[in-house]
Amino acid sequence: MAVIKVHGHHFSTATGMVRCCLHEKEVEYDFVLVELSAGAHKQPQYLALNPFGVVPTIQDGDLTLFESRAIVKYLATKYKGQGTELLGNTLAEQALVEQWSQVEGQSFYPPSSTILFQTVLSPLRGGTTDEAVVEINIAKLNKVLDIYEERLSKSKYLAGDFFSLADLQHLPWTQYLVTACKKGDLISSRKHVSAWWEDISSRPAWKKVAEKMPK
Repeated sequence: MAVIKVHGHHFSTATGMVRCCLHEKEVEYDFVLVELSAGAHKQPQYLALNPFGVVPTIQDGDLTLFESRAIVKYLATKYKGQGTELLGNTLAEQALVEQWSQVEGQSFYPPSSTILFQTVLSPLRGGTTDEAVVEINIAKLNKVLDIYEERLSKSKYLAGDFFSLADLQHLPWTQYLVTACKKGDLISSRKHVSAWWEDISSRPAWKKVAEKMPK
């Protein structure tokens, strides 16, 4: 059987999501480094795999797939019964996993990514941080995390009492919020969110990914 190829970068949140899923599912893979700083993701060779020119992209036999959330759902489905079960077992569990995975993409990701861009990426690229934009997005994220706090007071994880894709998808962005963005108080100030983060960020699969990310 051909080994899955993951084209990505260790600093990429989306790549981290996919790599974590592969580790949770105990799937071997080959990592192909895409040198973002050199613009490799915008070169014809990579654009032939992913016309949007972003990472990651996976190759699994004849299948080429991009978009990290689509990739992790594909992997969790293909390798059901192997490693950690990430989709839930009953129809109700699967629906809740899907619901909270959508919440991550629609409500958690937008303010988190904006905060990261403004506080870390913009200065690295020679720009300046727009503090007003940061504050607006912190306010948005606070509202989201207040809902998480309520949810996590009733269940250990977002979809229930089992770790799933809904939790996994939060790992890369939360890692950067806590470390590079120095916004750890968003997490630590909420008892149940803090306990949830301590739990999911301590998983061996995520530790393998996080060790290659900038602190």
